Amino acid sequence: MTADLYIRVSTDEQADKGYSQRDQEERLRKYCDNNQIKVRQVIFEDHSAKTFNRPKWNGLLFDLKKKKNVVDFVLFSKWDRFSRNAGDAYQMINILRKLGVEPQAIEQPLDLSVPENKLMLAFYLAAPEVENDRRALNVLLGMRKAKKEGRWMGVAPVGYANKITEDGKKYIAPVEPEASIMKWVFETLTDGQLNVEQIMKQAFAKGVKCCKANFWNLLRNPVYCGRIYLSGYKEEESRHVQGLHKPIISEALFYEVQDYLNGKKKNYRTKVGSMDELQLRGYLICPKCGKLLTGSASKGRNGRYYYYHCTSSCGARFKAENANQLFSGELKKLVPKPGMTEVYKMVLQEEFKAQTKAQREDLKQVKDALEKANTELANARKLLLSNEIEPSEYRSIKSEYEKKITGLESRLIELSQEGKSIEPLLNKALTNLTCLDKLYENADNKAKREIIGSIFPEKLVFDGFHYRTARMNEAVSLIYSLGKGFSENKNGQTDSNFDLSTLVPGTGFEPAHLAAPPPEDGASTNFATRA
Repeated sequence: MTADLYIRVSTDEQADKGYSQRDQEERLRKYCDNNQIKVRQVIFEDHSAKTFNRPKWNGLLFDLKKKKNVVDFVLFSKWDRFSRNAGDAYQMINILRKLGVEPQAIEQPLDLSVPENKLMLAFYLAAPEVENDRRALNVLLGMRKAKKEGRWMGVAPVGYANKITEDGKKYIAPVEPEASIMKWVFETLTDGQLNVEQIMKQAFAKGVKCCKANFWNLLRNPVYCGRIYLSGYKEEESRHVQGLHKPIISEALFYEVQDYLNGKKKNYRTKVGSMDELQLRGYLICPKCGKLLTGSASKGRNGRYYYYHCTSSCGARFKAENANQLFSGELKKLVPKPGMTEVYKMVLQEEFKAQTKAQREDLKQVKDALEKANTELANARKLLLSNEIEPSEYRSIKSEYEKKITGLESRLIELSQEGKSIEPLLNKALTNLTCLDKLYENADNKAKREIIGSIFPEKLVFDGFHYRTARMNEAVSLIYSLGKGFSENKNGQTDSNFDLSTLVPGTGFEPAHLAAPPPEDGASTNFATRA
């Protein structure tokens, strides 16, 4: 009798379970010696057993088909060395038996001519498959849990680097100069001076290393604005979750780039002077067809007249002057009511504390660990001075603790920088909010567009009389939700009630009821807004 010995391992099995090739070969050869079986050849495979699409196995099968009746057995140590898929295994057994070759596991021998033994074969083959499926499911659920917590899984994208904390937690952090280059890429895309191909070439010249396809994927990756994409699973819908890492760009900038890539926004090279009249160009969506409104000027008898209009055949067209005035009126309604600034500040500070609670706890743990390490090192020094330990022991202890202290100090500096007070930034933001309408009116065109983008990360739908948006900036939504029910009683101002729920950040603002259309001459019309 003659046999071919089939020896298979995968890297993790060899490391975790000891299925080394040498060990399998020794047991198989010993079995052949004890049973007077001649060994024709030994096949070593380093490939997964999920399928039979393995290089060495395919070579063996081709050889058996070419040289029939030369080999009686294909021997392996256990059935999971042969396959981890029951369906594929039964099919391969039939193929081998038609070639006159009997597959056999020396540690789990089965006489396949006995029908009852097929039950045991099913168990031997199904058990590894179940184990594989369970392991894969555990990995999948573990990765989803980590993503829900805001952790990036896998190799860090360009601009970030994979790092590990002292307690072994993995995270990503911005790394220079790639982070600054990626920020420049997103900002340049919205300027309208260069297209994606031109920006990509300059980014490669600056030091970004990736292929063209991956560069396009980077522009779609929400990780750069602090978000992580969570794919749908069973009844859960796909969504973006807040990441634990530091963002490189703002959400407003990220969504502006997405609109450009989706064709909802075109970047324009505009003439100097025209954009002052078309300050909302690039932020308005056509109420009829959903495309982005552009803007242009028409020559009239008494000068140039500016319009926002759609590029499709729907015919949507609005006077720029009326649209600009209505938008300025909307911004006035967002100015905090008297006495509410301090309330906003208090709530935002509490929200910031709640969001950074875990970070403060990590900071405290690092401080405690650092203090403990320094104390233990000092105690070791005292033991050395009192001759209770040898100098060689002290040097070993000192080397170990200095390495630990250096790592803790580095982590402490990093956490301290991340946990800086938001007091100055908050004061500046609230000051700007109290005079938001005047700030907008007195700003140049670039500053006006920055104000629009910071408040409304997604585009505004304008129907000629009212504005509405799919989503407001979450911080702005939080601020103005506190003003619900507060109305302005000063003469000449329109009462407005806001209901921008922070539990549903994607509410936006839209008209509570349709008002009568304004006359053609652009006379003002009062209207209320709601979330």
